[in-house]
Amino acid sequence: MLSLDFSGKRALVIGGSRGIGRGVVENLVSLGAEVFYTARNPIKGDTNARFLSADINYEDQVIKLFNEIDKSGQIDIVVNTAAINFCKKFDKITMDEWDKVSRLNLRAAFVVCQQSLIRMKKQKFGKIVNVSSIAGRHRSLVSGAHYVSTKSGLIGLTKQLAYEVGPYNINVNVVCPSQTMSDMLIQSMSNKSIKELSDNIPLRRIATIEDQVGPILFLCSELSSYMTGSIVDVNGGQI
Repeated sequence: MLSLDFSGKRALVIGGSRGIGRGVVENLVSLGAEVFYTARNPIKGDTNARFLSADINYEDQVIKLFNEIDKSGQIDIVVNTAAINFCKKFDKITMDEWDKVSRLNLRAAFVVCQQSLIRMKKQKFGKIVNVSSIAGRHRSLVSGAHYVSTKSGLIGLTKQLAYEVGPYNINVNVVCPSQTMSDMLIQSMSNKSIKELSDNIPLRRIATIEDQVGPILFLCSELSSYMTGSIVDVNGGQI
């Protein structure tokens, strides 16, 4: 019988200490998975997930991260939520900012996927869920062109990987959340802007962390075993 049960599964969440990533970590743990996560800082408070320090901007640290997990056994699930954003108009973006956003949001995601697939292809099983954005599907009211470009690129990366690794029984999917009540949104938008945004969403509210975590868990589970290369929009009906 199909169920949302991750008992016996081992998962890695990239960017797992805040926002959507933290929600994924906590829910995977509660549903029985052995969970590893990496982020700039560990989760504050008690958690049954294991924090592994790594700066995913650097390939050697990503490789070291996966080698450490190898000591515990195979990796079944990888969720990539890490991202940075600078809210600037196109003509105000510096090359340094462009490179920083590109390096973390897309290049690091490529390296994480590459290391994941080296292992998943050998075991002929795996679930990868990349977290893009409504900005990558459409445009953004506040985010810069560098953020939008990398989030769009993440969708392309996901679709190509799904095509290449499907024969190995590996599912690679991408979710595209809209604005979510996370630290990043609160820091980048005023209360007035948040209210105006809410009024223009068909569901008349901004997503909660839980709204975004649910579809990710679905894509990590056996419930989505025939989905790969899928783009799942979680945006309250905005597009």
